[in-house]
Amino acid sequence: MSGAIEASHHELVVEPADSGARLDAYLARTLQIPRTLASTLCKESHVQVNGKAIAKSLKLKSGDKLSVDIPAQADPLEIRVVAVEDLKIIADDEDYVVIDKPVGVAAHPSPGWVGPTVVGALIAEGYNISTSGAAERQGIVHRLDVGTSGLMVVAKTERAYTALKRAFKERTPKKIYHAVVQGLPDPLQGTIDAPIGRHPGHDWKFAVLDGGRNSVTHYKVIEAFGRASLVEVHLETGRTHQIRVHFSAFGHPCAGDQTYGADPKLSAALGLTRQWLHAKRLGFEHPVTGQWVEYESQYPDDLHGALELLREGTY
Repeated sequence: MSGAIEASHHELVVEPADSGARLDAYLARTLQIPRTLASTLCKESHVQVNGKAIAKSLKLKSGDKLSVDIPAQADPLEIRVVAVEDLKIIADDEDYVVIDKPVGVAAHPSPGWVGPTVVGALIAEGYNISTSGAAERQGIVHRLDVGTSGLMVVAKTERAYTALKRAFKERTPKKIYHAVVQGLPDPLQGTIDAPIGRHPGHDWKFAVLDGGRNSVTHYKVIEAFGRASLVEVHLETGRTHQIRVHFSAFGHPCAGDQTYGADPKLSAALGLTRQWLHAKRLGFEHPVTGQWVEYESQYPDDLHGALELLREGTY
């Protein structure tokens, strides 16, 4: 299943909340297009900011006026309709489905990703998903990293997509994560408030940077094990890799997260091949009734096993 991108024209005005965002990242997020396409549009002068063609790395300011022309083109991103055995259905509502996403599954197709996706898995199971948004992102209103497991809500109807997309943009849903981080954070409960931007030396990494996007993470330690601690995390903002980047910058990277500085010896001792990070609870207003609903998931086997080793002190 794939879809072409039709020719379109867009006039945008940058809101205060997006001041400081890179042009290509802003376009990808706002227009729901792949970031590679956003970069190409800038490179080929299909984007003007305040009447001038601008490079993709421009940092936008509040009030900037953008004119964007997207030429018609075939969409190279194809939804592979493949069932995912470990993907669990937590709630199946008329307007949405809540899933427990296993590690190794992307939310939707993206350039370079050839593995399974949430969208493809749900279609394989016979679910009708909202067709709003970009063709390859059907029903997706928020995302989890490929290497992060846990709860996601996917819209099944157009009304649910519109309401949930707005809710996540306005940050009204409650997203609670559990993470095992190295060492013992001090204080035991606090807030990490540090801007995040794309890493200057690695296009696939992020970092705390002056001029990055406002990013706020609240946490509290649940259990301490000496070499590591189990923390509960509440995101006030939802930047890519936010928890991983913030705790790494704080000196306490997620166990197993060698991309962001985790100790490989501890990762091996705990049997971790990915970051110990799980989307534990998810709450939001029902997109139609407005009633608050909340869901919870259990740790998957790899994270549960690592946690038991920490509790037993046998790693």
